[in-house]
Amino acid sequence: MKTKIKYTCQECGHESSKWLGKCPSCSKWNTIVEEIQAEEINHKSLVIQSAAEFPRSLTEVESKEEDRLLTGVHEFDRLLGGGVVPGSLILIGGEPGIGKSTLLLQATNTLSQKYGLVLYISGEESVKQTKLRANRITSISKELYIASETNVHTIIEYVEKLKPKVLVIDSIQTIFRPDIPSASGSVSQVRESCSLLMRLAKTTGIPIFIVGHVTKDGTIAGPRVLEHLVDTVLYFEGDSHHSFRILRAYKNRFGSTNEIAIFEMREKGLIEVENPSQIFLSERANNVSGSVIVPIIEGTRPILVELQALVSPTNFTNPQRRATGIDYNELVLLLAVLEKRAGLHISYYDVFVNVAGGVKIDEPASDLGLILAIASSFKDIPVDTKVSVIGEVGLGGEVRAVSQIERRVNEAVKLGFSKILIPHSNLKDLSSKNGQCIGVKTVQEALHQVSVCG
Repeated sequence: MKTKIKYTCQECGHESSKWLGKCPSCSKWNTIVEEIQAEEINHKSLVIQSAAEFPRSLTEVESKEEDRLLTGVHEFDRLLGGGVVPGSLILIGGEPGIGKSTLLLQATNTLSQKYGLVLYISGEESVKQTKLRANRITSISKELYIASETNVHTIIEYVEKLKPKVLVIDSIQTIFRPDIPSASGSVSQVRESCSLLMRLAKTTGIPIFIVGHVTKDGTIAGPRVLEHLVDTVLYFEGDSHHSFRILRAYKNRFGSTNEIAIFEMREKGLIEVENPSQIFLSERANNVSGSVIVPIIEGTRPILVELQALVSPTNFTNPQRRATGIDYNELVLLLAVLEKRAGLHISYYDVFVNVAGGVKIDEPASDLGLILAIASSFKDIPVDTKVSVIGEVGLGGEVRAVSQIERRVNEAVKLGFSKILIPHSNLKDLSSKNGQCIGVKTVQEALHQVSVCG
């Protein structure tokens, strides 16, 4: 078999005839890797046969709601849009030890008890090692089959013989196709193996879970085309040093995106957190400056999180700016607004902000809360623990309206907050007049309401 050398970008899959320091497609450095590719491949042995169908009008296609498979992990089912869709390809990513395999073992154990045989392929561990981890589950189903295999063709043979209801691949970076002369985990192997599994799922109707490693940047290792091939992309957030895990949906063809499911890692596996707001606020300190509670919306769920800020005089020529859980550029912009519009001179102070609990915020409704937390730390004046803050801040210092205001307010009221600052223009959106809500038009007005003045 003749082979040739090509160079492929690990991020975007761009191919080149020579090595380049910078990818011309995605403009990222040091992502081009060398690959050995076979020129002659017997494609007949690689194609999963499916019934050919002549194109027809979309109006003539019969459609019906698919019966979803329930994993028994309610938060996981909700994140998937109500359960597992037959024939779907689901990618789960996250750092090592964060709980990907644990969650899938719990889910597949229940799936096998409800629907029949489930095949779990472990490419990283032996069967005995997988059994040791599975022992944390109270009762292991007899219909849960385990195999340690990395050859994708052998895996397909297992599927043809056993005809499982669900297939799990742990992980895609260990799976290889013998007809491709490159190492497991390379761009070609990951892309082609996933493509073959995708065709397997669509032609047989078997839902397939794929575990993916992540790079140092936190993204799925391998080409970006991997995320385009699958139907659903789920990422675990958090780290192995904390007990809470956040599973976030970044792509879902069968449900809502930007949903999150929150779990707590315990001895017997991942336990669902039914009231995340209460969990995130349980360790909040009283009478400490720089702490503000903000209701955010994650998909369809309102969650209260604590924004923390620490402002201290700098010991360097250029003051430090550090943000955890919040976009750095957003922090810099809000600091400029706070200094220009509210008269707080923070140019010679270090500013550190953090979202407690490991949550990441990317919505503008947290702007006003972050500004008040920074001002509170700068003045060393605590914000009342019964105050919650909602609002987007413009460059002119104005407080702008946000979406789903009533759901945010109701979540804050349910947890006992007696004073809720909201944008003045959002007052008309409340179905019932709530004396706990106070409308503010500017940042200065909000600072006066919480007694933190410039």
